[in-house]
Amino acid sequence: QVQLVESGGGLVQAGGSLRLSCTASGRVFYTYGMGWFRQAPGKEREFVAAIDWTGGNIYYSDSAKDRFTVFRDNAENTLYLQMTSLKPEDTAVYFCAARLYGATMDPASYPNWGQGAQVTVFS
Repeated sequence: QVQLVESGGGLVQAGGSLRLSCTASGRVFYTYGMGWFRQAPGKEREFVAAIDWTGGNIYYSDSAKDRFTVFRDNAENTLYLQMTSLKPEDTAVYFCAARLYGATMDPASYPNWGQGAQVTVFS
């Protein structure tokens, strides 16, 4: 099992940028596929981006494509989500999640979750 801690959330004006980080405990971070999900008030948790354990397979939701970039630094046990051109509809709690090896867009396939980081985009 791996413990995950998100950071980097905050308040940003529309059109601005934020970088979220997700730091994992343990020495086997490199074996985990990682995902970013978000949940807005009153809505279901939705997929944002994912990267497999090799970093060679990356997936984005339609809303994240061309604006967000997911990447990982295995030496630092850290997953990142660089968000640009932020919109008010990006406001949500952002969660990172981990599963062994592969990455998927299905939140039910991830057994390990962080506590979440609030991102608020105002116009």
